[in-house]
Amino acid sequence: MRKFLSLLTIMGILVVSNCTKIEENNDPVIGIWSNDIQESISAKTEFVRNEWIFNDAYLGRFHQYRNQKLEIISDFKWSKEGDTYIISYPGLKDRNVENALLVGDELKLIDGEMLATRE
Repeated sequence: MRKFLSLLTIMGILVVSNCTKIEENNDPVIGIWSNDIQESISAKTEFVRNEWIFNDAYLGRFHQYRNQKLEIISDFKWSKEGDTYIISYPGLKDRNVENALLVGDELKLIDGEMLATRE
């Protein structure tokens, strides 16, 4: 009887482990994207670099550098509805959800403004 229960337990573990495979995500947005901005603030020029790292689990990491110093680091979530990528920043209350389209090696906001280019 013990051998039978052990066999059933092993078979149960195998069945459960085979059913929990994660689908492979090969979306073209996966990778590192960035933009560089030059801002003039009261006769002083500052360089701002925004960087998005998209991963295959529909999550990512956002970095913002000002004059080469890390200013903001936050996780973000992304999803895709049709051709539109929806990027939300749950950790940044002052940053709105962004809707973007992939056009070649550029992510463009719905209004046509460039969000980032692929690195």
